[in-house]
Amino acid sequence: MQIDIKTYLSEHHLTIYEVAKRSGYGYTTLHKSFNKRQTDATPLNIRDLDALAQAQHVQMWEILRELENRYMQ
Repeated sequence: MQIDIKTYLSEHHLTIYEVAKRSGYGYTTLHKSFNKRQTDATPLNIRDLDALAQAQHVQMWEILRELENRYMQ
């Protein structure tokens, strides 16, 4: 299974740059993570969820629930 993070970002009117700026995580780190090919061994990690949560001022579990419910392929 894969998470369609690009669609998530687009539908939430976010860019990787905005997430990096708002969360304090490095752009290069997030860019590599959000653009890598996901496998069962390399899904989004806690840092990615934290960055998305901080950028939107919500809790990580809310991001995870939405990703699981709407963006899993």
